[in-house]
Amino acid sequence: MSGKSDKIGHAALSQDPHAVREPRENNLEMAIGHEVRTYRKTLGITVTDLATATGMSVGMLSKIENGNISPSLTTLQALSRALGVPLTAFFRRFEEPRNAIFVKAGQGVNIERRGTRAGHQYSLLGHIDNNTSGVTVEPYLITLTTDSDVFPTFQHEGMEFLYMLEGEVVYRHGEQLYTMQAGDSLFFDADAPHGPQELVHLPARYLSIISYPQRHPQTD
Repeated sequence: MSGKSDKIGHAALSQDPHAVREPRENNLEMAIGHEVRTYRKTLGITVTDLATATGMSVGMLSKIENGNISPSLTTLQALSRALGVPLTAFFRRFEEPRNAIFVKAGQGVNIERRGTRAGHQYSLLGHIDNNTSGVTVEPYLITLTTDSDVFPTFQHEGMEFLYMLEGEVVYRHGEQLYTMQAGDSLFFDADAPHGPQELVHLPARYLSIISYPQRHPQTD
């Protein structure tokens, strides 16, 4: 049994993972600009609309949003009134801590998920709440042994990335079957039914990285 092999497209990615975001001395300006742009887009107004509401020029506002200049307190107050947010909101991104989680080998947290009852072992390798990306990411090390059964299917929101470390399984995504061996990967929309279809060589281990939009609690 063999699966369809999908090729990665040659389209340029929108982000350079090795790029330096901005010079250290420009962090504050970039953070303020990011917040101004985010609040403006949330309101669904253009740069021209905001410029009119604040009495600024479009060019000045564009420089602020791009972090090219340091806006004065008076300018920030005008933006605060026009966008309907407190002045401190513009500094939120600059002040938020950027967290990191380090997990030593074998020290992931074993948790129960839907496949646990089928003998699938899940070791959570890290989790960061309220990060600045707006995306929740759950990295798991999944182990399938002779005690594991083939589970019908999983289906949930978000995207999922699998990287095979050991063993061989036939993995289903929708109507497609993929024979996965060490070094193979599969990236897919997790809203489609998916899961191990056939356990060929055990034990099998693979990384599963699930990502989905952050859920923010509702406030009155």
